[in-house]
Amino acid sequence: MELPSETKKHLRRILLQQRQALSPNEWQEKSHRLCQNLHSLALFQAAQTILTYVSVRQEPDLTALFTPEKTWGLPRCVGQQLVWHCWSPAAEFPLQVGKFGIPEPHPDTPLLEASQVDLILVPAIACDRRGYRLGYGGGFYDRMLSQPAWANKPAIAPIFDQALVPTLPVEPWDQPLSGVCTESGWFAVPS
Repeated sequence: MELPSETKKHLRRILLQQRQALSPNEWQEKSHRLCQNLHSLALFQAAQTILTYVSVRQEPDLTALFTPEKTWGLPRCVGQQLVWHCWSPAAEFPLQVGKFGIPEPHPDTPLLEASQVDLILVPAIACDRRGYRLGYGGGFYDRMLSQPAWANKPAIAPIFDQALVPTLPVEPWDQPLSGVCTESGWFAVPS
């Protein structure tokens, strides 16, 4: 019998290959539709401060969302934790490559605290309809979302339709999200 962690490794590999097989045009078109769906969500429209991420490995491109009307936050990995910094496309400090090869804000960029945040856009390789996500295996977001200051913040995974699966293996530390947004629409997680 396969253990959940082995199953997750196998799923990660397959789903990353599928996502990276998208042509550049298909990737951009799907990303554009996904951003339109996110932008139309009341939850997104009401949010003033949104935590997000920079797309890597052909994750949905969210740059169409990054308007000056919102305050944006990007993560920086510090030890086993995510530290959030204010960011804008016209930021004074350019992004720098972090320890996982992911663009991160400069350490001198102003910090954001949980109390300031209205919405979190969480990177994912896949999600299921219960709100559980398959991440990259580091546990950064699960650790953060399990902390009391972050536990009740709405968290959405922007993924492509092909990555919305019926069910994922779940381990005790996995934290469900509030919903999933794809190029086809919004899927709220039942309470």
